[in-house]
Amino acid sequence: MDKNRYLIDFNTEHLENEYYDVVIIGSGIAGVYTALEIPEEYKVAILTKETIDISNSVLAQGGIAVSLDEEDSPELHFKDTIYAGAGLCNEESVWVLVNEAASNIKCLCQYGVNFDRKSPKELSLTREGAHSKNRIIHAGDTTGKEVCDKLTSVVRTRNNVTIRERTFVLDLLTENGACKGILAYEEDSTKYKLYLTNVVVCATGGFGQIYEYTTNPEVATGDGVCLAYRAGVELMDLEFIQFHPTVLFHPENKSFLISEAVRGEGAILRNIHGDRFMAEYHELEELAPRDVVSRAIFEEMRKYKSTHVYLDITFKSKEYLENRFPNIYKTCLNYGIDMSKDYIPVAPAEHYCMGGIRSDVYGRTNILGFYACGESACNGIHGANRLASNSLLEGLVFGHKIGSEIGNIIKNREKKIHISVDFQSNRKEQIKEPEAIKKEVQRIMTENVGIIRNKEGLHKAKESLDKYYKMLQSVENKNITHFELQNIVLLSKLVIESAMEREESRGAHFRSDYNKTDDINWRRNIIRKRGESIAQSI
Repeated sequence: MDKNRYLIDFNTEHLENEYYDVVIIGSGIAGVYTALEIPEEYKVAILTKETIDISNSVLAQGGIAVSLDEEDSPELHFKDTIYAGAGLCNEESVWVLVNEAASNIKCLCQYGVNFDRKSPKELSLTREGAHSKNRIIHAGDTTGKEVCDKLTSVVRTRNNVTIRERTFVLDLLTENGACKGILAYEEDSTKYKLYLTNVVVCATGGFGQIYEYTTNPEVATGDGVCLAYRAGVELMDLEFIQFHPTVLFHPENKSFLISEAVRGEGAILRNIHGDRFMAEYHELEELAPRDVVSRAIFEEMRKYKSTHVYLDITFKSKEYLENRFPNIYKTCLNYGIDMSKDYIPVAPAEHYCMGGIRSDVYGRTNILGFYACGESACNGIHGANRLASNSLLEGLVFGHKIGSEIGNIIKNREKKIHISVDFQSNRKEQIKEPEAIKKEVQRIMTENVGIIRNKEGLHKAKESLDKYYKMLQSVENKNITHFELQNIVLLSKLVIESAMEREESRGAHFRSDYNKTDDINWRRNIIRKRGESIAQSI
């Protein structure tokens, strides 16, 4: 058997096991909403490697995109998404997203999510980058937390749902191309356990922790994408990494997001000398697509040898800012920045992964019974660059689609599952200084596979990651630090290989040695399975 197939040596006959109709990995908006959409007659487990309240979704500030205004429409939302995606969006997926947005938002309101309102019957709408209309609904500047808190409170009342916190899912178990369960590590008891099931939903979020600076929480190490890859699940478009343009740049904090909604409310960008510059880069200025704004900031920093630029919203009153952006205002004030008087120092940081587990509009993958949704999935919605505030919406719309699909599938499934795996790799070496290796990988990725890339830097990064990857294959993995390091190194290697393969600049993937978009030979990069080179597919 492939020595890279599993993270640990194990024998299923020696492990405790439990059966569930559905196992959901991840507790962000995609995972929890999917659980709520599954008929209550089925037994569901939500596994999360930290507590249920820690996820990328919780940190989402700006809001959720949905066409509700009489001057807006799903068609306009569709066009804006396609435009931002730089020609690589899957139109079928985007149509599903924009046409089913309103019904899922209505469901959130029924669950008690308290969005800001213009009137008792009308939600307040704002605008973000590359949106042609005001269509972002929000709950102050902590929309993700409000949505996740409400959904979590509802899912806790469901008798059919079991929540297992501090449970790290290592690998997917399959047989004859079909899902049979997962292998997990329970951190509190330090025991391994089998969760037997014919249906696994991967909603583990992104992998921002492969970079030095990211808005993602520490749990975002791409575990779901990696366990899928080791099981032979197809991945897609890993080269497209979105860097958010405006992340606080302060000696004590370089990961706090300054929401795009701040620019949506009129904030402007200024370089280190105080000069406004976005008009030189794009006609939409501060509301250009994120990849454009990030590269413009990067160029201004390079031009003036500065570590940051400034975001200026000082024309708004203190009262307005405290009301509209309470969390951002308070956080900035904690660092001595009064955004009603002071410019906010900002710089780009990794924010979102457009690529991931290749899936269709029902979350299905090439492994029967294995589904993916949210940031860990890639069904082509975002193309080469995600449109602002489509991410939470994606988790809702496709979580609903998966829930409806699963109900049709598992009603005829046999509930007795037996799988026998005896995996012995003879890995004996110990990892020396895993945190140091992680930091070095993050540095390599930031320097060579960041906002602007080129052949020389990518090859340099690949040589280093290949060495780390080879070294780790002989290492015995004993705890979560080891598991995460394996996943970080694997994903970094795959991202580099995907970036090398795409010899053009498109959306969030910009290569200085191929700085034009190849509109004739465009393709999607699909990693089909372990050991195979990337396949180019239209």
